[in-house]
Amino acid sequence: MSDSSLDMHVPSFGHGLGEALLVEWIAAVGDRVERGDVIAVVETDKASTEIVAERSGQVTAHSTSTGTIIESGQVLYRLAADQPSPRPETPESSHLNGEGT
Repeated sequence: MSDSSLDMHVPSFGHGLGEALLVEWIAAVGDRVERGDVIAVVETDKASTEIVAERSGQVTAHSTSTGTIIESGQVLYRLAADQPSPRPETPESSHLNGEGT
């Protein structure tokens, strides 16, 4: 895991809705999440919905508390994102790069 922290934002709720009530944090500070894991539950005028992680990593901070109205685009939490692993070089790729000839 890397030390690069990213601000993760509240997604658009669609249907002309710009804000929602943060009902519950599912991922606590310090929790490890994978892309697609549920981070929080919010409630709009129309429905309850889950906000999911866009990236894998460790939640390092919540930017707001439950019971707060949040708006699309605002920072919701911070994530120490995983860095992709470098691809191991194979003999075929070395040959393609002009090496090993």
